Amino acid sequence: MQVLEQSVVVFSQNYLPLCRINIKRAIVLLLTDKAQPLGFTTEGGWRVHSPSLVIDVPKHIRLTVTSNERMWKVPPVNRREVLRRDHHTCQYCGGGKHLTLDHVMPRSRGGSHTWDNLVTACEKCNSRKGDVWRQAASRLRTLFEAGMQLRTKPKAPIHPAISFAEQFWIDMQGSLE
Repeated sequence: MQVLEQSVVVFSQNYLPLCRINIKRAIVLLLTDKAQPLGFTTEGGWRVHSPSLVIDVPKHIRLTVTSNERMWKVPPVNRREVLRRDHHTCQYCGGGKHLTLDHVMPRSRGGSHTWDNLVTACEKCNSRKGDVWRQAASRLRTLFEAGMQLRTKPKAPIHPAISFAEQFWIDMQGSLE
């Protein structure tokens, strides 16, 4: 892979991994003193040459400036956001066609219209779980009663930087073992 196609991990001032940026952006941050190199790993970075300058770009940099990031809010519970969270796939069979929303615990049985009770389901799985042919609509089935299982546990989306940080530390722990 070419040097300019590499990416660098950016840390906040208090060492929280924020994101991954391309090496060109990292060079700009380093040259404008908005970031400083970090030496987390024994692996070196990359040496980039220009006609008048040679710069060593590390694999990790730390921002030296504070940014007034706008507040991130949990998005509202609606069809578009639930589909986005579930990657436009049925959470029962993994299919991607004729998608609907399904309440894991039916609302008629006390379930709520919240992030942890809504999933994306294809029409086939949704009707199989509901089993409207055998039961009255007011007596929809739970997952256990339908003998079905979710592929992932539904939960509210989290801040992208937190998601990145979690994955970063999992990857770092895996590389140390």
